[in-house]
Amino acid sequence: MNNTVVLGASPKPWRFSFKAVNDLRVNKYSVVAVGFRKGKIRDVKILIGMPEINDVDTVSLYIGPVRQKGFYDYIIGLKPYRIIFNPGTENPELQMLAKKAGIEVLENCMLMMLRNGTYK
Repeated sequence: MNNTVVLGASPKPWRFSFKAVNDLRVNKYSVVAVGFRKGKIRDVKILIGMPEINDVDTVSLYIGPVRQKGFYDYIIGLKPYRIIFNPGTENPELQMLAKKAGIEVLENCMLMMLRNGTYK
């Protein structure tokens, strides 16, 4: 099964990244949580840094454009099919790099996609 990487995952239940990991698991998706603080969301351990992840279908961003800069090579190197830029994470520079690498770019809310059935 292909992985969804939630970049910027937080162990704080009120954060959207926490809710995204939770909703992905509720909907039986394979998810890898990557964040800046150790913790756990349901049965998913939050990984720190830039872990090696194989079979990535989607990277869902929950970090802003300034913080994304340090992750450009990592995100592109995961070779995802698509990157979802959640509200507040839109970044024309990374979007251009992704498109050049043949990665689909979506400006959307993954939580809404999950809830309305458009996340596939």
